[in-house]
Amino acid sequence: MRKNIVFDFDGVIHKYSKGWQDGSIYDEPVEGIAKVINALHNKYDIYIVTTRARDLKQQVEVENYLKDHNIEFDCVTSIKVPADVYIDDRAICFDPTKLDTLIDQIENFT
Repeated sequence: MRKNIVFDFDGVIHKYSKGWQDGSIYDEPVEGIAKVINALHNKYDIYIVTTRARDLKQQVEVENYLKDHNIEFDCVTSIKVPADVYIDDRAICFDPTKLDTLIDQIENFT
């Protein structure tokens, strides 16, 4: 059974250089991300997670964007699916031995 890798869409695949605008997907992919995802797709199932997928029209737009940029994937979803690895540009890697610094990490991140 193949393992799952989940990639966030905005900021990881789609450059998202201007943040949320009008909901449009306006940027090119992050340089090199297609090569990385496609190499991983040989061994893993690739899920793309985005809140855009809450709306079927936007989900199709994301799927078409990925196809247009030759990025291989198994599923686009708004649901955080079980995965072995999550790739997200707005994440803090949780370490239970550093709970005393978690609040600082969050405040320094935002």
